[in-house]
Amino acid sequence: MTKPPFEQIVSDHGPTVLRVCRAVLGPNDAEDAWSETFLAAMKAYPRLAVDANIEAWLVTIAHRKAIDIVRANNRRPIAVDEPPEPPPPAHTGSTPGRGGALWDEASWDGALWDALKALPERQRQTVAYHHVAGMPYKEIAALIGGSADAARRAAADGIKRLRSTYPQLIAERGARQ
Repeated sequence: MTKPPFEQIVSDHGPTVLRVCRAVLGPNDAEDAWSETFLAAMKAYPRLAVDANIEAWLVTIAHRKAIDIVRANNRRPIAVDEPPEPPPPAHTGSTPGRGGALWDEASWDGALWDALKALPERQRQTVAYHHVAGMPYKEIAALIGGSADAARRAAADGIKRLRSTYPQLIAERGARQ
């Protein structure tokens, strides 16, 4: 049994890793985290076991890169009271994934990101890792700490809160337009 070429790993798992990065970090930092994830993965890939769960491995790296970015952002001063939210940059897909382009402007849902952003960090991470990346709760617990039951509870609480806040955000934005 041999490992697939790294290009195949990027193609197969790149969109999932980007969705996880977007769910955890938001649109502005997600692509940086995605790039740093695959740079780190490329360096470590020769040492990865042949039978390793590649997607879980990549999500673990993405989680650590997201933490690095959150820490770096927390150290930066905020110069304005209310920073503008620029639309995510159009990215026509220099690296194709399962669905074609990595960044699909039409699929970006700002209201969903606002609802995700309002969740406590642990809930946001568990929702992203379980519902976006498809990781089991046991692996999520190993990644972010705590037990599998605690990860399941945090994800359930996060989904429950999203079900109540997301429709309100959609309705508010629809009323403004």
